[in-house]
Amino acid sequence: MAIVRQTMVYDGPGGPFEGVIAYEDEVETPRPGVLIVPNVLGQKEADNQKAEELAKLGYVGFACDVFGQGKRAQRGPDMGVHMNACLADRAQLRERLAASLQVLKSFGHVDAAKTAAIGFCFGGLCVLDMARSGQDVLGVVSFHGVYHRPDYANTVPIGPKVLVCHGWDDPLATPDQTVALAQELTEGQADWQLVAYGNTGHGFTDQSARELGIPGVGYQPDSDRRSWRAMQNFLTELFV
Repeated sequence: MAIVRQTMVYDGPGGPFEGVIAYEDEVETPRPGVLIVPNVLGQKEADNQKAEELAKLGYVGFACDVFGQGKRAQRGPDMGVHMNACLADRAQLRERLAASLQVLKSFGHVDAAKTAAIGFCFGGLCVLDMARSGQDVLGVVSFHGVYHRPDYANTVPIGPKVLVCHGWDDPLATPDQTVALAQELTEGQADWQLVAYGNTGHGFTDQSARELGIPGVGYQPDSDRRSWRAMQNFLTELFV
């Protein structure tokens, strides 16, 4: 048994887009599909590796692209350029996410009735927007996401179940903002849970953040391991 990667080039608002899907080569029956939404840097090898990890767990993982084919960022003063363009038009971002989800649902090895989405940093905001807008996933997982609401109204009730994995010392998602998210999800009648990790800041799953030297930002191996386990438990329950 081996894990296969397949590059997917697809259309959407402002596209084309390019992502990578991963699955076990001996898959004979449809598997649940998990969309992976990248961080501020955009689609990259670390996201493809997450897709492979999910494939090893028995899912089909799709590391999608919401910036556009060839639009990737590097760490530095301008690393937020593509993210900021997306944040300036959250409605278009919502439609790019929907287009990415449709690619996953349409893939031959995926059970289209059993899909979820996970996201990291900016991707955490994206998957929360997927839940807010009532996209057709059973659940979403936000890892060290940011929580400010879009400029369109939430769907009520919020249908997808929500798991928020949060670093308590995250300067981009303060305690007040975290409580506000909890209140928002409660008001939206969502089935939600929040796991907060102490002594943990932003980017706690990102091994490349070890040497950034930015206060409140950095890899935290214990929180990385614990949050991935929390995600596994969430997906297991979700796809019963």
